[in-house]
Amino acid sequence: MSWKRRLVALASVILGVSSCSSTAGPFVTNISSDGRGGLVIEKCMAKFDPWMSTVGNSECRNTNIQLRTP
Repeated sequence: MSWKRRLVALASVILGVSSCSSTAGPFVTNISSDGRGGLVIEKCMAKFDPWMSTVGNSECRNTNIQLRTP
C-alpha cells in the first residue's frame, strides 16, 4: 500500500473517530418545590454520545418561580 493510500485511510479513520456528539433542547428535566411556596424548574440540554450510544443531560440551569395565591 502506498503512503498516499495510507494517508487517506488514516484521515478517514480520524474523521470517523472525531464525530461530534449532538445536543438538543433545552428541555424541562425536573420541577420541584422550593419550600417557600414557589417552584424550582431545572432545564437541561439533551446530549447524545454516539460512541457509547447513550443520552445524557448537559448544561443544566435552575430557574426559581415564585407563586402567589390571591
